[in-house]
Amino acid sequence: MIKKISNIVFTRNRPLQLEAYLQSSVRHLPEEVIQTYILYKQDLFDEEYIELFRRMPHCVVIREENFHVDFTNLIMGIETPYVLFGTDDVVYYDSVPFPLVDTIFSRYPEEIFGFSFRLSPLTAAESADVFREVDIGGEKVYRPDWKEGRSSISRYPFELNSTVYRTSLVQEIVSRVTKERPYLARWFGKDSAFARTLRPLTSMKDFHRWIETFCNPNTLESDCYRWCKKHKAMLPGHLFFQKLCASAIQVNTVNATTHNPIARTEEHTVEILNEKYREGFRVDLDAIVENKPKVTHVGPEYFRLVKYERVNC
Repeated sequence: MIKKISNIVFTRNRPLQLEAYLQSSVRHLPEEVIQTYILYKQDLFDEEYIELFRRMPHCVVIREENFHVDFTNLIMGIETPYVLFGTDDVVYYDSVPFPLVDTIFSRYPEEIFGFSFRLSPLTAAESADVFREVDIGGEKVYRPDWKEGRSSISRYPFELNSTVYRTSLVQEIVSRVTKERPYLARWFGKDSAFARTLRPLTSMKDFHRWIETFCNPNTLESDCYRWCKKHKAMLPGHLFFQKLCASAIQVNTVNATTHNPIARTEEHTVEILNEKYREGFRVDLDAIVENKPKVTHVGPEYFRLVKYERVNC
């Protein structure tokens, strides 16, 4: 079957958590229609990552040299009709049939911004949002208007976790964000004379931060989100969803530039988890399926490890 979805996953210093993301997505997403790309920031634990990548030959691994350039080249070269993003602290525990998602994009081409795996009817009950119910071939699906969203989740249309977008829309958004600073592509391209001159002297990431364009996954999400909010009139107005299928299990952080209110604990540092990974411990995905989270972000209470005797790290 021809691949329909490009799944772009961002990772740094979390081989154990990345494996949980990859294994859970294989369990719950239609592998036959998904091509996974891993944008890997090399830092610590390269040996563990190399072994993980060896066991995941279906994934295309891109070692980050310049995040802005690497991501832009990747997204602009994608040919699948849909794109899905993921980060290494997310776990899937449920699914929605891909034909249903595909049908919604076909039936509501002018209305749909994206199909979310991170919304649920419970969100409506706990907020003032209006989630209109629609019937798609006998399946209940919900449709909030993100432009008028009242909760932090429903009014956040562009995010890097668990939402399927039309690739052409994401390419347009990324292109617009970059073109707001038209000298970027000319000056900061990977092979530009300016970049070659500066590379021995300083990090190109520092320049991207200086000119306030995205230089890591966090700033990619925030820049694109702000552009979408600023240009609402240009964009489709509705997110669609059926149920909550994935959550971020937040037990540690790898990005010091963005504040995330997570429940960090001493037993879940990236160093300790990597040692656990080498010892054969893995995230207990069965336990998460049996006790599905009811919100998009959860903490250590869902982060249970189990040891497998025959695991190569």
